[in-house]
Amino acid sequence: MLGFLLIPLLALLLRVVDNQAWNSAPGSLIPEAIRLSFFTTAICTLLTAIFGTALAYGLARGRFPGRRWLNVLVELPIVLPPAVAGLALLVTFGRRGLLGPPLNALDISLPFTTAAVVLAQMFVAAPLYIRAAQVGLQGVPPEIEDAARVDGAGGWTLFWWVTLPLTRRALAAGLILCWARALGEFGATILFAGSLQGRTQTMPLLIYNIIERDIDAAIWTGLLLVGLALIALVASQWLGRVDQEP
Repeated sequence: MLGFLLIPLLALLLRVVDNQAWNSAPGSLIPEAIRLSFFTTAICTLLTAIFGTALAYGLARGRFPGRRWLNVLVELPIVLPPAVAGLALLVTFGRRGLLGPPLNALDISLPFTTAAVVLAQMFVAAPLYIRAAQVGLQGVPPEIEDAARVDGAGGWTLFWWVTLPLTRRALAAGLILCWARALGEFGATILFAGSLQGRTQTMPLLIYNIIERDIDAAIWTGLLLVGLALIALVASQWLGRVDQEP
């Protein structure tokens, strides 16, 4: 099993070195795909941090009927087939979708745009952050917040100065995983946003489009994604270990 998991990654690295695949990078579409990937994932991570934190707080602290089922539905995109995720976004935000007419009335068209890439990335990646944030928020000792309330803190002040500092590492780890998942998103993006050069063609979509005509560029792009994913995973695990230390 260890060999099955590691040998393909080693083979990818050896192929890059053997073919000197990096020589094909400057004159290819790789730089443009990298810029688009980093731009869209940055927006995705920012929006997830803002709205995902609010949802995670409500799920962690709220007591209302159906909370467990709501948790399941929020985390469902993690295991949802990517093609289904893209189809769901298309029938929601497409021109003939559920929200299509109101968006058309506002002269807003989302499918096959850069905004569609961000939405697809958020849909599949945000649940990872929400789950991590929820666990972190549930781990805050209630007595600490109670003591802060006795001292007059409450509402936004309590969250910003007490709760957030105590959960910052868990939130950071969740955001890193969210970013890494968004960076590697493929299925939902190609269905909802397409693969338009300079507009929606992220790094995973670039690999899909050029693998037949420029295998070296595809391999080099794949190795870049593996390296970024490895860095993100190591950083997330390091934050998790530090957060657990007394």
